[in-house]
Amino acid sequence: MRRRRRSGWNHLAGSRLAGPALGSLRTLGEQALSRAAGAPLVPGNRVRLLRDATENYPAWLAAIERACRTVQLETYIFADDAVGNRFADALVACARRGVRVRVLHDWFGDRGEAGRRFWRRLESAGVEVRAFNPFRFDAPLAWLRRDHRKSLVVDGRIGFVTGLCIAARWEGAPDRGVPPWRDTGVEIEGPAVGDLVAAFAAVWADAGSPLPPDDLSVSTGGAPAGEVALRVVATEPATAGLYRLDQLVAALARRRLWITDAYFIGVPSYAQALRAAAGDGVDVRLLVPGTSDLGIVKRLGVAGYRPLLESGVRVFEWNGPMLHAKTAVADGRWARVGSSNLNVASWMGNWELDVAVEDAGFARELESVFEEDLRNATEIVLGATRGLRAHAPEHPASGRREREGSAVAAAGALRLGSAVGAALGGRRVLGPADGDVLAWAGVALLCAALVAALFPRAVLVPVIAVQVWFGATLVARAIRMRRRRERTEAPDGDVAGGSRPEDGGAAGR
Repeated sequence: MRRRRRSGWNHLAGSRLAGPALGSLRTLGEQALSRAAGAPLVPGNRVRLLRDATENYPAWLAAIERACRTVQLETYIFADDAVGNRFADALVACARRGVRVRVLHDWFGDRGEAGRRFWRRLESAGVEVRAFNPFRFDAPLAWLRRDHRKSLVVDGRIGFVTGLCIAARWEGAPDRGVPPWRDTGVEIEGPAVGDLVAAFAAVWADAGSPLPPDDLSVSTGGAPAGEVALRVVATEPATAGLYRLDQLVAALARRRLWITDAYFIGVPSYAQALRAAAGDGVDVRLLVPGTSDLGIVKRLGVAGYRPLLESGVRVFEWNGPMLHAKTAVADGRWARVGSSNLNVASWMGNWELDVAVEDAGFARELESVFEEDLRNATEIVLGATRGLRAHAPEHPASGRREREGSAVAAAGALRLGSAVGAALGGRRVLGPADGDVLAWAGVALLCAALVAALFPRAVLVPVIAVQVWFGATLVARAIRMRRRRERTEAPDGDVAGGSRPEDGGAAGR
């Protein structure tokens, strides 16, 4: 008989250890979580769970209307539609009464969502607007890394971290019977708001000049506002803080690990962490969209169901229009809400923002929301003949597609590359779930070979153009770096001042 272990979080509830030993283990648990996330645990906060646009948007607008000093809004999409203009009106009114309003939106995320006229309207009212990481000819691949964060901080006093962008599809159209997109956010007051300000300031400075020192201060002076402890996990490219934290949480969970994710493409190491937890008796559940605004991501995610199901992980598909939430809750004591999807693009490629809350009351509330969501979901099970059970009838996603774009494309490429590499190089044992992925890859390669054989010039010319482009970019960058180094060298050959290394890859801003 499998023996269940007690909860393994840093508070070690139910442990028989006492005195110095218990205190030492608590310290080690705290240290492990802090190092994994790259974020300290901040006590003394008030946290409110906000569900869907019906709870998030009114809270955001109310905070903006009460702003006295600063408004800092960071979002992946800010659409020029009914919802976007409602927020634009509030920001314009805020700026006109003397509040310093700053809006940071992602250049790629807003392609086709809002035009120059929309941004000029905000700027003419005194709102400072920046587009993050626009395409640059001399940095052809930098655009792949996006600012996927969604946050709002008002007066350094109240903050919001969420999965919602600002667009009408999150509200739906109740008059036409179109429900809103399912999404989740949190409202925070207390010392942790200072970490939200710092997170915004870092990306704001990456897109231009830094924030003035006065705007970096927290108006509450870090005064406690409640009893909730949390971590602000501000992920940047290649840091993988949330990925390490998610892996550690999967290892620490002892009873339950319930996850909701919009664009799940589990990399082998994380999928194995979930399988190991389920095999050890943990109730692991994964709630994903039944239909997605990005079909290829949906298909890649489905291809990974079988090994999870075979290990005891329960997978559910949402039956509503679009499930866009990114949450996790473990053992009724730990919870995460934010912008990160469970794929390599969010974990390692983008700028993301999440909060990890260590509070039993908040975790129980999120568990209740998860259980309620399951009532509108279909469980996927292994069948004797067809493998996965047929899904419930799909409901098409409403509105325009969200421009997750490069984020999920990169995640899908990694999933595809992992399977193809394993098949060709024998690095790992392939399972039945990899069959569809290999079939797509094989057909694509055969089609590409056929096109190259029949129309060699059609293939060769674009390859030459890309090579010229990339080569010229590298040479130009090398020349700029050399000139910068020469300007900083003293006449006698000694370095007169430190040179700032040319930022590669993700920079280009």
